[in-house]
Amino acid sequence: MAAVTFRMRRSLSWGHCDPAGIIFYPTYYRWMDAATWSLLAECGWPGARMRTEHLSIPLLDSQCAFLASPKFGDQIEVRSTLDRIGRSSFALRHEFILLGDDKLLARGLEARVWARYEAGPGTPLRSTPVPDELRAALGTPA
Repeated sequence: MAAVTFRMRRSLSWGHCDPAGIIFYPTYYRWMDAATWSLLAECGWPGARMRTEHLSIPLLDSQCAFLASPKFGDQIEVRSTLDRIGRSSFALRHEFILLGDDKLLARGLEARVWARYEAGPGTPLRSTPVPDELRAALGTPA
């Protein structure tokens, strides 16, 4: 199965902007994180399940290329797709699209590790294999 593309819409509010009225770059990182967690929930791994099973997905690496500047009030869609998957790590590709003209605003990448707390939240994390159920739900990277 081809990799699933998760879509999340956002309206660029004043709190997401810098004093010039354009997107403040950390907003892209917050939206990548939100999209990752929402994608996992769609694939059957919502936050409640992650907490119950003492799982987490610490961030290993992130990057974002800023291509155009959306403005206050713009409608944006975040499109997130599996980029690669290993034994216990995976990377998601995020594209930020200006709705209405399909303009690519930014392109980001997050690398994460699938990990379990040794004895619950607050205790050390250990990497663990990405579950087959999640692999199937995410699909195969392009």
